[in-house]
Amino acid sequence: MNRITKNDAEYLFKNSDLLELGEIANTIRQKKHGNNIVTFVVDRNINYTNICSCKCKFCAFYRSPEDTDAYIIDFDMLSNKIREVISLGGTQILLQGGLHPKLDVEYFEDMLRYIKANFEIWIHGFSPPEIDHIAQLSNLTVKETLLRLIEAGLDSIPGGGAELLVNSERMQVSPNKINSEKWISIMKQAHEIGLKTTATMMFKKWDTPENIIEHLSKIRELQDITKGFTAFIPWPYQPSNTQLGGDEVTAVEYLKVLALSRIFLDNINNIQVSWVTQGPKIGQAGLFFGGNDFGSLMIEENVVAACGAIYSISKEEIINNIRIAGYVAAQRNMEYEIIRIFD
Repeated sequence: MNRITKNDAEYLFKNSDLLELGEIANTIRQKKHGNNIVTFVVDRNINYTNICSCKCKFCAFYRSPEDTDAYIIDFDMLSNKIREVISLGGTQILLQGGLHPKLDVEYFEDMLRYIKANFEIWIHGFSPPEIDHIAQLSNLTVKETLLRLIEAGLDSIPGGGAELLVNSERMQVSPNKINSEKWISIMKQAHEIGLKTTATMMFKKWDTPENIIEHLSKIRELQDITKGFTAFIPWPYQPSNTQLGGDEVTAVEYLKVLALSRIFLDNINNIQVSWVTQGPKIGQAGLFFGGNDFGSLMIEENVVAACGAIYSISKEEIINNIRIAGYVAAQRNMEYEIIRIFD
């Protein structure tokens, strides 16, 4: 299949029904991953603080410093969380938090060094908005910040904070967050110094096809240059408890965007389903709409949960969902190397 253009993608999105898009996406997925394996990772999302100056309208997790439930994690609690990950066969942690007004690069260097000194675990941490914030507080460039964090123990970067990479939309929902050009620039610099990253897209029920495809196009263009994205994760906005509000994305709408992501992003091998927001059965269905990865066991998840998504799942349930769909389940690491196949 030849690479489709943005106009092609808009036509498909507007004129194809769900099953037509799903068939195209599934065909592409089978060509890329003909080994019948569906992967997943065992990790934990550790939020080092919920104090955040960004105050995005779609977020129900952030707190102000004066709030009674505001926190910064201490190293004892951090250690307990990591020990539990390891005890469950986990290989990595996802380390993310709010844009705290006082935590500069030295705080994060201390945290990373502490983790690496005490645990053998992969640290997937700090989305582009966090990297930018740390750099500004520390009077460093983005590259200097990344190099210092790598030296302290950072292994890879998650694709958070992307939302939609369309500035007019970002000004409406997250006016205090970095713009799309800055997000792309930080990811480009990370890739250039050897850091692998993921890419995400948080889309809303009312987002236009044009804006969704603009986001996908920016991801595809950067991947053409750097080949630094290991996976793409589209996930739907959760409106509960947020200032922004609005209606939830339906399962049909989610699967349509998932399929389009597989079709358009021809240079990204791995497309992850979002059972965290859609539930395990829709996650399972997503394996027939372009997805080849079941995401994370997600031992702990707080940000999406604060917005009302309360799905939880065990490793055995992930494996069973993959098997029922007719695939072979395999645990992977962040770089999509297979750790264990579950026959």
